[in-house]
Amino acid sequence: MRIHPLVVDGLITAAQTTVAVLLGRESTAQGWPAPDSLGWTLVALANLPTVLRNRAPVPVCVGVLAVSAAYVTLGYWPVVNSLGPMLAFYTVAALRPTRTTAVCAALLAGVWIYAGLVTEGSSMASVIAQSLAYALVLWWFGHSAHRTAELTRQLKAEQAERARREVAEERVRIARELHDVVAHHMAVINVQAGLARFVFTSDARTAREALDTIAGSSGEALAELRRMLGLLRADGVQGAADGAPAPGLDQLADMVDRVRAGGVPVDLRITGEPRPLPPGVQLCLYRVVQEALTNVLKHAPGAQAQVELAYRAGEMTVSVTDDGTDRGKGVDPARKQDRGGHGLIGMRERAKLYGGSIVVGPRSEGGFGVHLTLPTSAQSARRGDAVAE
Repeated sequence: MRIHPLVVDGLITAAQTTVAVLLGRESTAQGWPAPDSLGWTLVALANLPTVLRNRAPVPVCVGVLAVSAAYVTLGYWPVVNSLGPMLAFYTVAALRPTRTTAVCAALLAGVWIYAGLVTEGSSMASVIAQSLAYALVLWWFGHSAHRTAELTRQLKAEQAERARREVAEERVRIARELHDVVAHHMAVINVQAGLARFVFTSDARTAREALDTIAGSSGEALAELRRMLGLLRADGVQGAADGAPAPGLDQLADMVDRVRAGGVPVDLRITGEPRPLPPGVQLCLYRVVQEALTNVLKHAPGAQAQVELAYRAGEMTVSVTDDGTDRGKGVDPARKQDRGGHGLIGMRERAKLYGGSIVVGPRSEGGFGVHLTLPTSAQSARRGDAVAE
C-alpha cells in the first residue's frame, strides 16, 4: 500500500518538531533561557511549515531560516531549531536548480554564522567550518536525490515508450492475420455471387442459399473489418497484409501434437457441442493456446499441460494450465513466475480486440494458467449459441 507523500511529510515534520521541543526543554540545562510563549511559537513556526516543503520548497526554506534567525536574536539556544532549516534546504537541493540551491545554501550558512556571532564564547573558526560543511553535505545529498529522481522518470518514460511500441507491433501483426480472415470472406462471397448469378433463373433454391451465404459471410467480414480498422486507428499504426491463411480450431489438435513432440505432455479436452465460429474468433482462440503452450515449452519444459476448450451459450472459453514441474527436477518457483514478455501482451490485445476477458498468472496449486473467455457473434448465436447448456 502506497502512502500519500503529504502523510509522509507530516510524519517527518511531527518527528522533527518533537525533537525541537525536547531540545527546547533542555535549554536551561545547557545554560540558555527556557523558551516562553513567544519562544515556543517561534519553535513551531521554524518546524511545522516543513510539512509543505515539497510543494513550496523555496518559500518554506526562506521562512524557517528567517524564524530561526529571529529565535537566535531573542537569545534562545540556536540548536533547538537546527533540524527544520536543514530539512528545508535539503528539499530545495533535491527539487530546485543549482542557482536557487546556491542562494539557499548561502542563507543557511549565514544564519548559522550569525548565531555564532551573537553567542558569547563561540569559536568562529569552528562555526564557519561547520556552517559550510553542513551546507555542502546537504547540497550533495539533495543533488543525488534530484539526479536519482530524474533517472527514474527517464526510465519510466522509456519503459512506457517500449511498451507502446510492443503493443503497436503486436496490433499490426494481429491486423495482418485479420486481413486474411476478411480476404477469406471476400473469396466466399465472390464464389457464391457467381453461383447465384449462374442459377438465378434455373434454380431459385440454390440461388437463395447462395445469397444467404453471401449475407452471412459479408456480415462476418464487416465485423472483422471494423475490428481491424479500429485496431489500426488506435495508435495510428500501419502495416502490410501478407502471410499464409489464418489457422482455426480445426488445426488445434495438430498444434497440440507438435507441442507433445517437443517434450510437453498435453491433454486436449473439448466440451460442449462444436459449432461453426467466425474465423477471427477461431484465430484468437488458436493463437492464445499456441502462445500459452509455447510459454510452457520455454519456461517449464516437461511439465504436464492441459488444454480445455469449451463451447458455451453465447461464448467460448479456453484454459491452458500446467503443473509447473519438470520431469526429474520438480517445481522451479523462480521459473514458474517468469512468464512475461510480448506473448502476454499479445494475449491481452487479442482478448481486448474481440471484447473478451483473459486471466493470466501463477496458480495457487502450482504452475501457470491462462483462461480466455470470448463472446461469440450474434450470427453464431443464431446458429446454436443461444441454446442453453
